[in-house]
Amino acid sequence: MNELVGFFQHVISGFQAMSVWEYSAVLLSIAYMLLAMKQSAWCWVAGGISTLIYTLLFFNGALLMESLLNFFYMAMAVYGWWQWRQGQMLGAKLTLHEENQLPISSWSLRSHTRLIAITSAVGIALGYVMEHYTYADFAYLDSLTTCFGVVATYLLAKKVLENWLYWVVIDAASIYLYVSKGYFPTVVLFVFYTVLAAVNYSQWRQSLRND
Repeated sequence: MNELVGFFQHVISGFQAMSVWEYSAVLLSIAYMLLAMKQSAWCWVAGGISTLIYTLLFFNGALLMESLLNFFYMAMAVYGWWQWRQGQMLGAKLTLHEENQLPISSWSLRSHTRLIAITSAVGIALGYVMEHYTYADFAYLDSLTTCFGVVATYLLAKKVLENWLYWVVIDAASIYLYVSKGYFPTVVLFVFYTVLAAVNYSQWRQSLRND
């Protein structure tokens, strides 16, 4: 009983320790997912700002790899915005409800199998380096989630349906990492991410069938 009380006190302390910038990044991250579900190009604006905040926060906290990864996400937000808006008529007014020009697509099982094999090999190699030459915790799992996060972000920018299945697995694995490290506010965010990724997959699949 005392251990359970201590756990919840630790969780509450984690939330209280969050800065205004961290809260802003979390809220913008949620907005990113909700807008992505609606296939709104504005998701990349919310995502770009949130990753900019995380890039600076992690850099100031000496979490350099996480900072670098979020910098990549920020760059991908610019690419994603351009991809989703390409083909739009010059001078057309942009609204939250306007249709995106880039259609949803679906890749074959063979393509995904090849992609997963290559990404896994890169992730394991990176994990080996992190395990033997740094003080990283959970080196292999952290490296794999990072590599697949890069791949899934690219698939999302290309509006490949199965990107959401990648995110379900990545976010679920990240929950384990953050629980182990005591990042409970981020755990709550990633539980939400996992559920929303599954919902987004269902929404996009239905949209693809209707096209």
